This record gives sequence, structure tokens and C-alpha cells, in this order.
Amino acid sequence: MGRRSSTTMSPATMARIAMIAALYGAATLFCMLFMGGLAWGPVQFRLSEALCVLAFLTPDAIPGLALGCAVANGANIVLGGTGTLGLLDVVFGSAATAIGAWVMWRWRARPSLAALGPVVANGLIVPAYLPLLLAGLGFYTVPFTSISLEGAWPAMYLFGLVCTSVGEAVVMYVLGLPLYRALERTPLPAMLAGGTDPRPMGGTR
Repeated sequence: MGRRSSTTMSPATMARIAMIAALYGAATLFCMLFMGGLAWGPVQFRLSEALCVLAFLTPDAIPGLALGCAVANGANIVLGGTGTLGLLDVVFGSAATAIGAWVMWRWRARPSLAALGPVVANGLIVPAYLPLLLAGLGFYTVPFTSISLEGAWPAMYLFGLVCTSVGEAVVMYVLGLPLYRALERTPLPAMLAGGTDPRPMGGTR
């Protein structure tokens, strides 16, 4: 009687999740405001994705990044005029972020390999709903081609798979990994770890 459930989230954990969500959400909204379609369109270079490397440092980054993504994509419904179709991005885009972050935490001992988590997750998931979103915004052909979106879901998916993956890879490997190497030399890893060693036993960096 009176025992706290082992599943109860501590205030420190909630604070870390909220901090990461706010940081990612704010960075993503900044990208959306100043980069326009390059942050959410068919060819994406969402620079805020570099913050996914926080998942190397704490498992709290998994819900934190997903929450931040949901908030930012929700705000884009208003900013980008995506309407109710924007809810696809809120749900599935956030799921892709959570899966990618989980892979990064799981394989954190090998950062160069783990950075593929967001690349693969976003590359496979985002293009599945992107044609619907683009059609709702008034795009009637596959970008940079004359292929009609009507009845061209396979072509659009392939286009999105390539472009989204390439954009995500550029951000993760050109910005994300250097950011992670820089953060390793600061007190931040110890602050975010919260008693959880971010380095798995027997792992190598």
C-alpha cells in the first residue's frame, strides 16, 4: 500500500521529455517558417532532424522528439494550410520520428550506423501519405516531372522514398553526427542521462 508504480514517470524524466520536445518543435517551426516546402514538402531538408542525435544520449529523447514533431506538424496545419490532411503528418510523421529515435537509442554504440534509423523510417513512412497531402495542397503532378498524381501512387512513393531518404541522410550525417560529437564534449550527456548510462555495456563507439 502506498508503493509507487514502477511505471510512474519521474518529474526529472518529464522535464527532459518536455525540454527535448520544445527544442525540436521550436527548431522545426523555425525551419518551416524560413525554409517553406524544403522543411515539409516532397524534397525535404528539415534541419531540425539533426536534433535526433539526442536519442544517442537518453531514451527520453524518443517520446520527446515524437511529441515535438507532433506539435510542429500540428502547427503546420495552420502555417502551411494543409487542413485536415495535415493530421496525416501529425500521426505518421511523428511515428516515423519515434521509430527513428528508438533505432538510434538501440544502436547508440554505433552512431554512424544508428543514424540510418531516421533515414529509413522517414524514407519508408512519409512518402506513403505524401501524395495525398500534396494533392490536397494543389500539386497535380509528381514534382519535377510530368507524371500525374492521379493514379500514380507507386511513382510518387518511389520519388518520395528517394528524395526523403536523401534529404534525411544529408541532415543526419552532415549536421547530426558532427553535432553529436560536439555534444559529447559537453556536460549535456551526463545531464540528459539522468542516471542511465547512454553507453551500452560492451558497446563501442
